[in-house]
Amino acid sequence: MSDFERVFGVHAVQALLERSPKRVRRLLLPAGRLNERQQALLDLAVTAVITTQRVTGEELDKLADGVHQGVVAEVTPSQLWSEEMLTHLLDRLDSVPLLLVLDGVTDPHNLGACLRSADAAGVQAVIVPRDRSASLSPVVRKVACGAAETVPLVAVTNLARTLKQLQQRGLWLVGTAGEAEQFIYDVDLKVPSVIVMGAEGAGMRRLTRENCDYLARLPMAGAVSSLNVSVAAGVCLFEAVRQRLPA
Repeated sequence: MSDFERVFGVHAVQALLERSPKRVRRLLLPAGRLNERQQALLDLAVTAVITTQRVTGEELDKLADGVHQGVVAEVTPSQLWSEEMLTHLLDRLDSVPLLLVLDGVTDPHNLGACLRSADAAGVQAVIVPRDRSASLSPVVRKVACGAAETVPLVAVTNLARTLKQLQQRGLWLVGTAGEAEQFIYDVDLKVPSVIVMGAEGAGMRRLTRENCDYLARLPMAGAVSSLNVSVAAGVCLFEAVRQRLPA
């Protein structure tokens, strides 16, 4: 098993170089003239005394499982957050909690997009079940555009138990379901809140649904019955942001 993982894409690598440079083992860039964004990454690496190497485009293609934009970084593997780490995070929060739970989201592109929306909305942590979720991967990091380095991704063994523990801490659980009677806009999200999203198609599992304090839905005016989970998560999170804006 390799002792490093590869992260590719300008935004994902830039986030690593700026926020976690000690994790970067080597930066790989194309031979020849660099564009402005690639040169900026090279400058960051030189400042942080990180080894750089110039390789052919074909070599970069082999190293990256996706569109690499001419940059690949070899980094020490990141760690998923534990339940204990989540507890410590909540203990020291000085703002109203807003968390996102993804129950059974297995597509790495969706997870990456959800992390990006969560970062933009100021979410303090994203929680996923350990055995029923996509995990941090180069694809997730690429889609997240740096958010994978800023938003804690917490993998829990028993999601239902974690939800109950969050309720005991005074957080309100708002699950999303197409058959819910009220819209997300009717739910008070100014209080400590957890937005719970289910997998596309299957939705939330039964125990997850039963642990929610409220169920809410988005108004759907067209022919489609649901939105992509990352889009729906973004809408719900930014409704919380809207409600929390100063009057």
